[in-house]
Amino acid sequence: MTPVIHHLALRTDWHNAQKTGEYRISTLGRTLDQEGFIHCSRDLTQLRGVHTTFYSHLTEPLLILDIDPTGLDIRTENGFPHLYGPLPITAVTAIHPYTP
Repeated sequence: MTPVIHHLALRTDWHNAQKTGEYRISTLGRTLDQEGFIHCSRDLTQLRGVHTTFYSHLTEPLLILDIDPTGLDIRTENGFPHLYGPLPITAVTAIHPYTP
């Protein structure tokens, strides 16, 4: 079984993805097209670090997207999994509210 990876998403970005069928945000304020990949985390410790670095000043609700990486172009770089290409919403296996 392939381990699940995670992505921290603004709730509004996730809702927009459900309309198009794919998620295209890399990290706060950066799209897949701008960054070249979607930034993910291998565990909740990494996810908390991403929150502290990029999202801690926000008041908008955040979600944790649990992603099944099977069949996706995932490359580990600098210890983090990066998804090269859009995230199909069907690859998201669970969604949880993020609470720091």
